[in-house]
Amino acid sequence: MKYPPGYLTNMSNNEINNLEDAVGLYDDMVRMRPLPCVVLFNLLLDRIVKMNHYSSAISVFKDMWFLGIPVDEYTLTILINSYCLLERTDLGFCALGLFFKNGIAPTVATFGTLLRGLFRQHMISQAQELFIKIIQEKLCESNVVMFGTIISGLCKAGSTSKAIEFLRVMGKEGRVKPNAIIYSTIIDSLCKDKMVDKAFDLLHEMVEKGIAPDVVTYNCLIQGLCNLGRWREAKVLLTQMKDFHIHLNVITYSIVIDALCKEGEVEAAEDVFQTMIEQGERPNCVTYGALMDGYCLQGRMDEARGVFDTMVANGVVPSSVNYNILINGYFKKTRADDALHLFEEMQCKGLTPSTDTCNTVLQGLFRVGWSGAARKVFDKMQTTNIISNFYTYCAMLDGLCKGGHIEEALDLLHKMEVERVDLRHVCMYNIILHGLCKIGRLDSARDLFESLSLKGLDPDVSTYTTMIQGLCSKGLLKEAKEFLAKMEENGCLANRISYNVIVQGLLLGGKYDDALVYLEEMDKGGFPLHSHTFSILLNSVKESENDPSLLKIIQKFVPNMREYSHE
Repeated sequence: MKYPPGYLTNMSNNEINNLEDAVGLYDDMVRMRPLPCVVLFNLLLDRIVKMNHYSSAISVFKDMWFLGIPVDEYTLTILINSYCLLERTDLGFCALGLFFKNGIAPTVATFGTLLRGLFRQHMISQAQELFIKIIQEKLCESNVVMFGTIISGLCKAGSTSKAIEFLRVMGKEGRVKPNAIIYSTIIDSLCKDKMVDKAFDLLHEMVEKGIAPDVVTYNCLIQGLCNLGRWREAKVLLTQMKDFHIHLNVITYSIVIDALCKEGEVEAAEDVFQTMIEQGERPNCVTYGALMDGYCLQGRMDEARGVFDTMVANGVVPSSVNYNILINGYFKKTRADDALHLFEEMQCKGLTPSTDTCNTVLQGLFRVGWSGAARKVFDKMQTTNIISNFYTYCAMLDGLCKGGHIEEALDLLHKMEVERVDLRHVCMYNIILHGLCKIGRLDSARDLFESLSLKGLDPDVSTYTTMIQGLCSKGLLKEAKEFLAKMEENGCLANRISYNVIVQGLLLGGKYDDALVYLEEMDKGGFPLHSHTFSILLNSVKESENDPSLLKIIQKFVPNMREYSHE
């Protein structure tokens, strides 16, 4: 039987775009005599994996094994990769036994695949153990790609110091030399950890070893410096890049434009943008987004929209982030109609809003008092593939409470509990407690507070402060003081807000002796008076100037109070 015309070309050029065609081709191949070579079966398996049909790739392999079709190290590595991509690295290790059963030696690609699988499942210590075993027992000929895998995995897991240790191991290996990619990976991780000076140490080290930094290396360092506000040093690096004839790419320009915009220098960012175009570098949606954000931060919404329209006119497809920037800017300027129009426009163009975009819309709608519209957006999220996260629920609960819809907020919280939404953070309950206290429903607030321990939650400083404020607003000063004492007994230390709240309540209640005690505690802790506390204190002086306790407060905490009390 002849092979189907062009089937090798089809696999090589990725022209098989669905599982049905791939399986059909496999069925044709297994009926051929002689059988196609293993390379062609590997190409087909690889194509199935690239279409994300990992389980199907495993099924095809099993059928090949059952039929006795010869396999090689590449076939078995594809099998292991399929298991790893399904987050079943344990089965990947089981498949390693097939190598030995067939007398095939696992390759560096095989072990690299297992390492990536372990990192994918966040099995960091196991990945390190495997790598050390590979090196010590010489299970395969290690190469720069394998070292890159372990170093990249450790950096992504936040173990930058361990990644540097393996860099040192790499240097001792002799055969395998670190390259710019390895160094850039660690430099990027150090910069993300705000350890830019250590990143520069590595830059100097790589230069001393004759390893030329590339545009990626410089981009990592420039981003790190900009994140820390070290703009002057970032400029020096840009000059260095030009001196070393390193071409600035779209990422470099986007970082610089973003940094300038955050510094409030939008016009300078525009100049960089124009220079970028003159240098033949095409802006992408990130570049345009940085410029849009700069205008939005200054409230220049028409100019931000102009950048957006220019982006579309130049054939750059806007991302959900671009829409989010504009929508957020419009809401901040209370242009809710424009924000909603844009929100609808992105959906009409077939772009599904991200969770962040929906959260921005919810917060914006509640801010302008459009509770009904916010509910509709939230309800639509529940019926689509847009996942509601922690911030979504916080936005809903906060918006409903502030809008006076406390019962709806309580119903939503109950629904979340029934549906087992992750409520491990006490913040969501703090929102409800604040809403209840604000409308004077202290009994309900007490009940909710007492139920927190049953839910496995520990009240935080905000929880206690909210309750103290609610009690003070009703004149229940003794209970408010008890709450403050309970708070510190439970290891939750009062902060500036807690002290100001209790002092305000005591001053308004005429309990000046008690207020003095807490003011002295504030003084010891270095907590300043809030302007509102100062205002209440000023009014108290006017109303009861001769109270001895109040005079002590004036003498100790506000030496010049008498100058202001008669104004």
